[in-house]
Amino acid sequence: MIDNAERFSPARCPRLIIKVGSALLVGADDEVRREWLETLTADIAERMRAGQQIAVVSSGAIALGARRLGLPGGGRNSLEDAQASAARGQIALAQVWAGVLDNEKLQAAQVLVTLGDLEDRRRYLNASATLDRLLSLGVIPIINENDTVATERIRFGDNDRLAARVAQAAEADGVILLSDIDGLYDSNPHSNPDAKLIPVVAEIDDRIQAMADGKSSSGMGSGGMLSKIEAAKIAAGAGIDLAIISGHDDHALKHFFDTGHGTVFHGEGTHGARKAWLAGGLTEEGVITIDKGAVAALQNGKSLLPAGALRIEGEFSRGDLVLILDAKGNKVARGLVEYDYSDACRIVGRRSEDVQAILGYAPRSALVHRSHMAVL
Repeated sequence: MIDNAERFSPARCPRLIIKVGSALLVGADDEVRREWLETLTADIAERMRAGQQIAVVSSGAIALGARRLGLPGGGRNSLEDAQASAARGQIALAQVWAGVLDNEKLQAAQVLVTLGDLEDRRRYLNASATLDRLLSLGVIPIINENDTVATERIRFGDNDRLAARVAQAAEADGVILLSDIDGLYDSNPHSNPDAKLIPVVAEIDDRIQAMADGKSSSGMGSGGMLSKIEAAKIAAGAGIDLAIISGHDDHALKHFFDTGHGTVFHGEGTHGARKAWLAGGLTEEGVITIDKGAVAALQNGKSLLPAGALRIEGEFSRGDLVLILDAKGNKVARGLVEYDYSDACRIVGRRSEDVQAILGYAPRSALVHRSHMAVL
Protein backbone atom coordinates (compact mmCIF):
# COMPACT_ATOMS: atom_id res chain seq x y z
CA MET A 1 0.00 0.00 0.00
CA ILE A 2 1.31 3.45 -0.93
CA ASP A 3 1.96 5.53 2.19
CA ASN A 4 0.73 9.07 2.69
CA ALA A 5 3.94 10.86 1.74
CA GLU A 6 4.66 8.66 -1.29
CA ARG A 7 1.33 9.65 -2.83
CA PHE A 8 2.71 13.17 -3.24
CA SER A 9 6.19 12.23 -4.46
CA PRO A 10 7.35 13.71 -7.80
CA ALA A 11 7.14 10.31 -9.48
CA ARG A 12 3.51 9.76 -8.53
CA CYS A 13 2.45 13.42 -8.32
CA PRO A 14 4.26 15.36 -11.06
CA ARG A 15 2.05 18.42 -10.54
CA LEU A 16 1.17 19.55 -7.01
CA ILE A 17 -1.00 22.35 -5.59
CA ILE A 18 -0.09 23.71 -2.14
CA LYS A 19 -2.53 25.85 -0.18
CA VAL A 20 -1.25 28.19 2.53
CA GLY A 21 -3.78 29.55 5.02
CA SER A 22 -3.91 33.07 6.46
CA ALA A 23 -3.22 31.93 10.02
CA LEU A 24 0.07 30.41 8.89
CA LEU A 25 1.24 33.18 6.59
CA VAL A 26 0.26 36.15 8.74
CA GLY A 27 1.27 36.49 12.39
CA ALA A 28 -0.52 38.07 15.34
CA ASP A 29 0.94 41.45 14.32
CA ASP A 30 -0.78 41.17 10.91
CA GLU A 31 2.58 40.93 9.17
CA VAL A 32 4.02 38.06 7.15
CA ARG A 33 5.86 35.36 9.09
CA ARG A 34 8.82 35.75 6.77
CA GLU A 35 11.24 33.36 8.48
CA TRP A 36 8.61 30.62 8.46
CA LEU A 37 7.77 31.35 4.83
CA GLU A 38 11.44 31.10 3.87
CA THR A 39 11.54 27.54 5.24
CA LEU A 40 8.46 26.67 3.22
CA THR A 41 9.92 28.09 0.01
CA ALA A 42 13.12 26.13 0.68
CA ASP A 43 10.97 22.99 0.83
CA ILE A 44 9.22 23.99 -2.40
CA ALA A 45 12.58 24.57 -4.09
CA GLU A 46 13.68 21.09 -3.06
CA ARG A 47 10.56 19.56 -4.61
CA MET A 48 11.06 21.58 -7.79
CA ARG A 49 14.64 20.33 -8.09
CA ALA A 50 13.27 16.80 -7.77
CA GLY A 51 11.16 17.43 -10.86
CA GLN A 52 7.82 18.40 -9.34
CA GLN A 53 5.77 21.27 -10.77
CA ILE A 54 4.14 23.35 -8.02
CA ALA A 55 1.48 26.04 -7.79
CA VAL A 56 0.57 27.81 -4.56
CA VAL A 57 -2.88 28.97 -3.49
CA SER A 58 -2.12 31.64 -0.92
CA SER A 59 -4.42 33.35 1.53
CA GLY A 60 -3.44 36.51 3.36
CA ALA A 61 -4.21 39.41 1.02
CA ILE A 62 -7.11 40.80 3.06
CA ALA A 63 -5.23 40.54 6.36
CA LEU A 64 -2.14 42.25 4.93
CA GLY A 65 -4.17 44.95 3.21
CA ALA A 66 -6.26 45.74 6.29
CA ARG A 67 -3.08 46.27 8.30
CA ARG A 68 -1.72 48.72 5.75
CA LEU A 69 -5.00 50.60 5.40
CA GLY A 70 -5.65 50.70 9.15
CA LEU A 71 -9.03 48.98 8.84
CA PRO A 72 -10.48 47.25 11.92
CA GLY A 73 -11.65 43.64 12.14
CA GLY A 74 -8.95 42.36 9.84
CA GLY A 75 -10.68 44.11 6.93
CA ARG A 76 -13.76 41.91 7.22
CA ASN A 77 -16.24 44.28 8.88
CA SER A 78 -17.93 44.87 5.53
CA LEU A 79 -17.72 43.71 1.93
CA GLU A 80 -16.33 47.12 0.95
CA ASP A 81 -13.58 46.86 3.58
CA ALA A 82 -12.69 43.36 2.39
CA GLN A 83 -12.49 44.47 -1.23
CA ALA A 84 -10.36 47.50 -0.40
CA SER A 85 -8.10 45.40 1.83
CA ALA A 86 -7.72 42.80 -0.90
CA ALA A 87 -6.78 45.45 -3.45
CA ARG A 88 -3.99 46.72 -1.22
CA GLY A 89 -3.00 43.33 0.14
CA GLN A 90 -2.70 41.60 -3.23
CA ILE A 91 0.27 43.84 -4.07
CA ALA A 92 1.92 43.13 -0.73
CA LEU A 93 1.28 39.40 -0.97
CA ALA A 94 2.69 39.15 -4.48
CA GLN A 95 5.81 41.08 -3.47
CA VAL A 96 6.42 38.80 -0.50
CA TRP A 97 6.11 35.61 -2.54
CA ALA A 98 8.20 36.97 -5.40
CA GLY A 99 10.92 37.95 -2.94
CA VAL A 100 11.21 34.68 -1.05
CA LEU A 101 11.05 32.61 -4.22
CA ASP A 102 13.66 34.81 -5.88
CA ASN A 103 15.99 33.92 -2.99
CA GLU A 104 15.61 30.29 -4.12
CA LYS A 105 16.21 31.32 -7.75
CA LEU A 106 12.58 30.55 -8.60
CA GLN A 107 10.11 32.72 -10.48
CA ALA A 108 6.65 33.60 -9.21
CA ALA A 109 3.60 34.66 -11.23
CA GLN A 110 0.42 36.16 -9.80
CA VAL A 111 -2.90 34.60 -10.86
CA LEU A 112 -6.15 36.09 -9.53
CA VAL A 113 -9.37 34.22 -10.23
CA THR A 114 -13.05 34.46 -9.40
CA LEU A 115 -15.61 31.71 -9.10
CA GLY A 116 -16.86 32.60 -12.56
CA ASP A 117 -13.42 32.04 -14.08
CA LEU A 118 -13.55 28.36 -13.14
CA GLU A 119 -17.27 27.84 -13.69
CA ASP A 120 -17.60 29.32 -17.19
CA ARG A 121 -16.23 26.81 -19.70
CA ARG A 122 -14.49 29.34 -21.94
CA ARG A 123 -12.80 31.12 -19.04
CA TYR A 124 -11.96 27.76 -17.46
CA LEU A 125 -10.08 26.80 -20.62
CA ASN A 126 -8.22 30.11 -20.55
CA ALA A 127 -7.24 29.64 -16.90
CA SER A 128 -6.25 26.04 -17.54
CA ALA A 129 -4.04 26.98 -20.50
CA THR A 130 -2.35 29.77 -18.54
CA LEU A 131 -1.62 27.56 -15.55
CA ASP A 132 -0.33 24.77 -17.77
CA ARG A 133 2.03 27.11 -19.59
CA LEU A 134 3.38 28.70 -16.42
CA LEU A 135 3.99 25.33 -14.80
CA SER A 136 5.64 23.92 -17.90
CA LEU A 137 8.02 26.92 -17.84
CA GLY A 138 9.06 26.13 -14.27
CA VAL A 139 7.25 29.18 -12.89
CA ILE A 140 5.30 28.95 -9.60
CA PRO A 141 1.83 30.51 -9.96
CA ILE A 142 0.72 32.26 -6.75
CA ILE A 143 -3.05 32.01 -6.91
CA ASN A 144 -5.70 33.80 -4.90
CA GLU A 145 -9.36 34.60 -5.23
CA ASN A 146 -9.83 38.07 -6.65
CA ASP A 147 -11.63 39.45 -3.62
CA THR A 148 -11.36 42.97 -5.04
CA VAL A 149 -14.22 42.29 -7.45
CA ALA A 150 -15.86 39.14 -6.04
CA THR A 151 -19.08 39.55 -4.06
CA GLU A 152 -20.53 37.18 -1.50
CA ARG A 153 -22.78 35.74 -4.19
CA ILE A 154 -19.95 34.91 -6.62
CA ARG A 155 -17.15 33.87 -4.27
CA PHE A 156 -15.55 30.54 -3.48
CA GLY A 157 -15.49 31.89 0.07
CA ASP A 158 -12.40 29.92 1.09
CA ASN A 159 -9.12 28.95 -0.49
CA ASP A 160 -9.51 25.26 0.37
CA ARG A 161 -12.13 24.74 -2.30
CA LEU A 162 -10.31 27.14 -4.59
CA ALA A 163 -7.19 24.95 -4.32
CA ALA A 164 -9.19 21.88 -5.33
CA ARG A 165 -10.73 23.64 -8.33
CA VAL A 166 -7.32 24.98 -9.35
CA ALA A 167 -6.00 21.42 -9.17
CA GLN A 168 -8.67 20.37 -11.65
CA ALA A 169 -7.90 23.26 -14.00
CA ALA A 170 -4.15 22.66 -13.78
CA GLU A 171 -4.49 18.90 -14.32
CA ALA A 172 -2.69 18.42 -10.99
CA ASP A 173 -2.21 15.06 -9.29
CA GLY A 174 -2.30 16.18 -5.66
CA VAL A 175 -3.31 18.97 -3.29
CA ILE A 176 -1.72 19.69 0.09
CA LEU A 177 -3.62 21.99 2.46
CA LEU A 178 -1.23 23.53 4.99
CA SER A 179 -3.48 24.20 7.94
CA ASP A 180 -3.63 25.30 11.55
CA ILE A 181 -4.52 21.70 12.43
CA ASP A 182 -2.62 18.55 11.46
CA GLY A 183 -5.50 16.63 9.92
CA LEU A 184 -9.02 15.30 10.43
CA TYR A 185 -9.87 13.99 13.91
CA ASP A 186 -12.78 11.82 14.98
CA SER A 187 -13.82 14.66 17.29
CA ASN A 188 -12.67 18.22 17.96
CA PRO A 189 -9.12 17.96 19.38
CA HIS A 190 -9.39 21.45 20.90
CA SER A 191 -12.16 20.29 23.23
CA ASN A 192 -11.49 16.54 23.43
CA PRO A 193 -7.95 15.49 24.48
CA ASP A 194 -8.75 11.89 23.48
CA ALA A 195 -9.56 12.80 19.87
CA LYS A 196 -7.80 10.55 17.35
CA LEU A 197 -6.24 11.59 14.06
CA ILE A 198 -7.59 9.79 10.99
CA PRO A 199 -4.57 9.25 8.70
CA VAL A 200 -6.42 7.96 5.63
CA VAL A 201 -9.89 8.60 4.20
CA ALA A 202 -10.70 6.31 1.28
CA GLU A 203 -14.29 7.54 0.97
CA ILE A 204 -16.07 10.63 2.25
CA ASP A 205 -19.26 9.27 3.78
CA ASP A 206 -21.73 10.64 6.34
CA ARG A 207 -19.44 9.59 9.21
CA ILE A 208 -16.53 11.62 7.82
CA GLN A 209 -18.80 14.56 7.02
CA ALA A 210 -20.06 14.63 10.61
CA MET A 211 -16.53 15.10 11.94
CA ALA A 212 -16.22 18.61 10.45
CA ASP A 213 -17.43 21.52 12.57
CA GLY A 214 -17.07 24.26 9.96
CA LYS A 215 -15.07 26.63 12.14
CA SER A 216 -11.53 27.95 11.75
CA SER A 217 -9.65 27.59 15.02
CA SER A 218 -7.63 30.75 14.37
CA GLY A 219 -10.55 33.03 13.59
CA MET A 220 -8.45 34.57 10.82
CA GLY A 221 -9.31 32.36 7.87
CA SER A 222 -12.65 31.98 6.13
CA GLY A 223 -12.67 28.19 6.16
CA GLY A 224 -12.60 25.38 8.66
CA MET A 225 -12.61 21.61 8.55
CA LEU A 226 -15.92 21.70 6.71
CA SER A 227 -14.37 23.62 3.82
CA LYS A 228 -11.49 21.14 3.75
CA ILE A 229 -13.90 18.22 3.49
CA GLU A 230 -15.66 20.00 0.64
CA ALA A 231 -12.29 20.55 -1.03
CA ALA A 232 -11.49 16.86 -0.62
CA LYS A 233 -14.78 15.96 -2.32
CA ILE A 234 -13.91 18.17 -5.29
CA ALA A 235 -10.42 16.69 -5.53
CA ALA A 236 -11.61 13.09 -5.14
CA GLY A 237 -14.18 13.63 -7.87
CA ALA A 238 -11.30 14.35 -10.23
CA GLY A 239 -9.08 11.48 -9.06
CA ILE A 240 -6.79 13.85 -7.15
CA ASP A 241 -5.30 12.99 -3.74
CA LEU A 242 -5.64 15.68 -1.07
CA ALA A 243 -3.76 15.99 2.22
CA ILE A 244 -4.48 18.10 5.29
CA ILE A 245 -1.29 18.71 7.26
CA SER A 246 -0.06 21.07 9.95
CA GLY A 247 1.82 24.10 8.74
CA HIS A 248 2.75 25.60 12.08
CA ASP A 249 6.36 24.49 12.32
CA ASP A 250 9.29 25.41 10.10
CA HIS A 251 9.81 23.19 7.04
CA ALA A 252 6.22 21.96 7.28
CA LEU A 253 6.29 20.46 3.81
CA LYS A 254 9.52 18.58 4.42
CA HIS A 255 8.14 17.26 7.71
CA PHE A 256 5.17 15.76 5.88
CA PHE A 257 7.36 14.13 3.24
CA ASP A 258 9.58 12.72 5.99
CA THR A 259 6.79 11.42 8.23
CA GLY A 260 3.53 11.28 6.27
CA HIS A 261 1.78 12.78 9.31
CA GLY A 262 -1.62 14.20 8.42
CA THR A 263 -4.85 13.09 6.80
CA VAL A 264 -4.86 12.00 3.15
CA PHE A 265 -8.08 11.70 1.15
CA HIS A 266 -7.63 9.19 -1.67
CA GLY A 267 -8.50 10.07 -5.22
CA GLU A 268 -8.50 6.47 -6.40
CA GLY A 269 -11.73 4.85 -7.43
CA THR A 270 -12.56 8.00 -9.37
CA HIS A 271 -9.20 8.44 -11.09
CA GLY A 272 -9.80 9.91 -14.51
CA ALA A 273 -13.14 11.33 -13.40
CA ARG A 274 -11.91 14.77 -14.47
CA LYS A 275 -12.75 13.50 -17.97
CA ALA A 276 -15.65 11.23 -17.07
CA TRP A 277 -18.26 13.93 -17.59
CA LEU A 278 -16.86 14.51 -21.08
CA ALA A 279 -17.31 10.85 -21.91
CA GLY A 280 -20.86 10.83 -20.50
CA GLY A 281 -24.13 11.57 -22.19
CA LEU A 282 -23.88 15.34 -22.44
CA THR A 283 -25.39 17.14 -25.41
CA GLU A 284 -22.73 18.08 -27.96
CA GLU A 285 -22.81 21.45 -29.70
CA GLY A 286 -20.99 20.19 -32.76
CA VAL A 287 -19.29 17.30 -34.54
CA ILE A 288 -15.74 17.01 -35.89
CA THR A 289 -14.95 14.19 -38.30
CA ILE A 290 -11.29 13.17 -38.42
CA ASP A 291 -9.01 11.04 -40.58
CA LYS A 292 -7.36 7.70 -39.74
CA GLY A 293 -4.09 9.31 -38.68
CA ALA A 294 -5.86 11.59 -36.21
CA VAL A 295 -7.82 8.63 -34.79
CA ALA A 296 -4.55 6.84 -34.07
CA ALA A 297 -3.07 9.99 -32.54
CA LEU A 298 -6.04 10.46 -30.19
CA GLN A 299 -5.92 6.81 -29.13
CA ASN A 300 -2.25 7.33 -28.26
CA GLY A 301 -3.07 10.27 -25.99
CA LYS A 302 -2.40 13.10 -28.43
CA SER A 303 -4.40 16.28 -29.03
CA LEU A 304 -6.53 16.81 -32.13
CA LEU A 305 -4.73 19.16 -34.52
CA PRO A 306 -6.46 21.01 -37.37
CA ALA A 307 -4.59 18.91 -39.95
CA GLY A 308 -6.41 15.78 -38.81
CA ALA A 309 -9.92 17.20 -39.22
CA LEU A 310 -11.97 16.36 -42.33
CA ARG A 311 -15.14 18.37 -41.71
CA ILE A 312 -17.02 20.21 -38.99
CA GLU A 313 -20.75 20.42 -38.32
CA GLY A 314 -22.91 22.40 -35.91
CA GLU A 315 -22.65 25.83 -34.30
CA PHE A 316 -20.40 26.13 -31.27
CA SER A 317 -18.26 28.54 -29.31
CA ARG A 318 -14.85 27.97 -27.80
CA GLY A 319 -15.23 25.77 -24.72
CA ASP A 320 -18.33 23.95 -25.98
CA LEU A 321 -18.49 20.16 -25.99
CA VAL A 322 -18.04 18.50 -29.39
CA LEU A 323 -18.26 14.89 -30.55
CA ILE A 324 -15.33 13.53 -32.56
CA LEU A 325 -16.09 10.85 -35.19
CA ASP A 326 -13.97 8.82 -37.59
CA ALA A 327 -14.64 8.85 -41.34
CA LYS A 328 -17.15 5.98 -40.96
CA GLY A 329 -19.19 7.81 -38.33
CA ASN A 330 -17.90 5.86 -35.32
CA LYS A 331 -17.52 7.77 -32.06
CA VAL A 332 -13.88 8.39 -31.18
CA ALA A 333 -13.89 11.03 -28.43
CA ARG A 334 -15.64 13.97 -26.79
CA GLY A 335 -13.91 17.17 -25.82
CA LEU A 336 -14.02 20.91 -25.33
CA VAL A 337 -13.21 22.67 -28.57
CA GLU A 338 -10.53 25.38 -28.56
CA TYR A 339 -12.00 27.48 -31.41
CA ASP A 340 -15.30 29.08 -32.31
CA TYR A 341 -17.15 27.33 -35.15
CA SER A 342 -16.35 29.95 -37.79
CA ASP A 343 -12.61 29.86 -37.12
CA ALA A 344 -12.56 26.08 -36.80
CA CYS A 345 -14.09 25.77 -40.27
CA ARG A 346 -11.34 27.95 -41.75
CA ILE A 347 -8.51 25.74 -40.46
CA VAL A 348 -9.92 22.26 -41.15
CA GLY A 349 -7.17 20.13 -42.68
CA ARG A 350 -4.56 22.87 -42.40
CA ARG A 351 -1.12 22.51 -40.89
CA SER A 352 -0.58 24.11 -37.47
CA GLU A 353 2.13 26.42 -38.83
CA ASP A 354 -0.41 27.88 -41.31
CA VAL A 355 -3.10 28.69 -38.78
CA GLN A 356 -1.80 32.09 -37.67
CA ALA A 357 -1.66 33.38 -41.24
CA ILE A 358 -5.18 32.12 -41.90
CA LEU A 359 -6.81 33.51 -38.75
CA GLY A 360 -4.65 36.57 -38.18
CA TYR A 361 -3.96 35.79 -34.53
CA ALA A 362 -1.77 33.45 -32.52
CA PRO A 363 -3.35 29.99 -32.72
CA ARG A 364 -4.30 27.65 -29.91
CA SER A 365 -2.11 24.59 -29.51
CA ALA A 366 -4.84 22.27 -30.78
CA LEU A 367 -8.35 22.07 -32.16
CA VAL A 368 -9.26 19.93 -29.13
CA HIS A 369 -6.55 19.58 -26.50
CA ARG A 370 -5.91 16.19 -24.93
CA SER A 371 -6.34 17.65 -21.41
CA HIS A 372 -9.96 18.47 -22.26
CA MET A 373 -10.79 15.31 -24.19
CA ALA A 374 -12.09 11.86 -23.30
CA VAL A 375 -11.39 9.07 -25.79
CA LEU A 376 -14.39 6.74 -25.98
